[in-house]
Amino acid sequence: MPRLKRITAAGFPQHVIQRGNNREACFFAEADYLTYLHWLERAARTYQVAVHAYVLMTNHVHLLATPGLEGGVSRMMQYLGRHYVQYINKTHRRSGTLWERRFHASVIETETYLLTLHRFIELNPVRAGMVKTPEEYRWSSAKDHLGLMGGSLIVNHDVYLRLGAGGEERARAYAALMREPLEERALLQIRDAARQGCALGSDEFKDQIEIQLGRRVRLARPGRKPKQADPPGFRQALSAAARAGARRLILTLLSLVPLLPRKEARRAEGGLFGKFRFDADSFSKRRGFSGGDVSSVPTSRS
Repeated sequence: MPRLKRITAAGFPQHVIQRGNNREACFFAEADYLTYLHWLERAARTYQVAVHAYVLMTNHVHLLATPGLEGGVSRMMQYLGRHYVQYINKTHRRSGTLWERRFHASVIETETYLLTLHRFIELNPVRAGMVKTPEEYRWSSAKDHLGLMGGSLIVNHDVYLRLGAGGEERARAYAALMREPLEERALLQIRDAARQGCALGSDEFKDQIEIQLGRRVRLARPGRKPKQADPPGFRQALSAAARAGARRLILTLLSLVPLLPRKEARRAEGGLFGKFRFDADSFSKRRGFSGGDVSSVPTSRS
């Protein structure tokens, strides 16, 4: 499937997905989850990335994060991957790659999709049938946002903070949102955007990002590009110009034939015009020429 180059600009929330190689497990024990979160927090602080939500599934990871510096998310994931893979290979006596070669990421429109991404990420274990409620799953940020636990990793976005004046009010408002099912259309949009590297949001948001970044943030429509309509009279003018050019070329070539010896002239005439033979007088009359400019051209008759 076609995929766009990653958007690395600072200040835009990004939905990041990283999967185990061949969709195999990347967490094997409780200590693995704890180690991953440790290196995630250190990497986020090192490269000034605010992590708003996360979930660690058995064979993949979802993150919602905003980079404070350009390229911050990519550097964070490289740092995290390098240290976590070294830990896994050493601890479980394995070798080779752990993750897919490239993580997926999409920039999202804050006001429209940020809380939707929150819910998408933290409801992942529920959709997978691992738990009945999001707060039951230990390895996600759901408890942080539902007021059941507070950690140092999560940096709440302004959109979440506007849910209420205090922590308890925000937690209640967010819990009400979590009880609302996500629409199937929203699920497809989120997955497709991350897989293709496109921006997730309204057309106005995508237009704004494309103008700001000077590049596309959505895939081009499939199929051949539509041809641009010719201006009125263009084809007629082009045809007339082509005929005039052809006429000038023929006259120029015919004027050069008498300068050659007769044998070479016949050979040139035959090479230029193939099986066709020109009668200079009739050619001149048909084309409306007068004078002896072409009447003296030697011709061959079969």
